[in-house]
Amino acid sequence: MEKHLLDPERLRKIPPQFSWIDQRLVRERHIERLSHAAAALYLFLLTVADAQGLSFYSERSIGRHLAMAADRLDHARKELLHADLIAYQDPLYQVLSLDGPQLGAERGAGICSIKEIFKQMGGAA
Repeated sequence: MEKHLLDPERLRKIPPQFSWIDQRLVRERHIERLSHAAAALYLFLLTVADAQGLSFYSERSIGRHLAMAADRLDHARKELLHADLIAYQDPLYQVLSLDGPQLGAERGAGICSIKEIFKQMGGAA
């Protein structure tokens, strides 16, 4: 089957405010490890972040946009911090690059070679 545009007039272009979503979220299974609340918060942060991944949205505003109670938002944020997808220092969020340091099993990267394991530990292989 050949790919073709279903609606050529609606061809997606890079928006001036920058908010593309990295396909590695699915391919590297990051999204599968998130709760729905954490995924919603992450999508929101990707959407509102500037080109450097920064956002100053308040907790109240985020909660209102996502219809999420404060405790659930707090838990979702902690989940994203633990998954190493964001950095947070109240009131600033930063969506992190998926190219950052990874620790195989912790990030769910799967099987690593001995060389990769030693490299992650700071040793030589």
